Amino acid sequence: MADRPFTILGICGSLRAGSYNRAALRAAQQLAPEGTRVDIFDLHGIPPYNQDDENDPPPRVRELKAAVRAADALLFASPEYNYSVPGVLKNAIDWGSRPGGDNCWNGKPGAVMGVSGGAIGTARMQYHLRQVFVNVGIQAVIRPEVMIGPAAARFDAAGNLTDEKTREFVQKLVVALVEWARRLERGRAL
Repeated sequence: MADRPFTILGICGSLRAGSYNRAALRAAQQLAPEGTRVDIFDLHGIPPYNQDDENDPPPRVRELKAAVRAADALLFASPEYNYSVPGVLKNAIDWGSRPGGDNCWNGKPGAVMGVSGGAIGTARMQYHLRQVFVNVGIQAVIRPEVMIGPAAARFDAAGNLTDEKTREFVQKLVVALVEWARRLERGRAL
């Protein structure tokens, strides 16, 4: 990792063009520590998971799995739909974990944040997503928890994260993710 930038793959759980969660990932790009790059993978074009196709997945799924494998760590930013993980994100995770023996998520360091219009800022979704992480093998950062809400008070009309306290939380999460990934890598090298 020393001869190239540390790469975090950002994955947004919303397809909405004006997604605050995508804006939070853009803020993470700006706030990443020196030597760290945050790339954002767009889930547009990932078809519904179909076990009949898991041994020969569609091209967009292959792109997702390759991007996950190439990344040093993962950063998920997602809204909360019906108290849980949005279908598009769960669908992408399902594709990435299949077929058995070809789970691109397994062993990856990961972190989660979320933005919503409400006061609790995606808490329920984050707890559900962390349960999914356990099953697919994503090694999650525990703290800080970044639950951003209400969104309209934290972002400007252009989608820039303007709230300084929230920017600090996002930056602390990205730094914690880098440190966690490096600790895991050192542990694997022993």
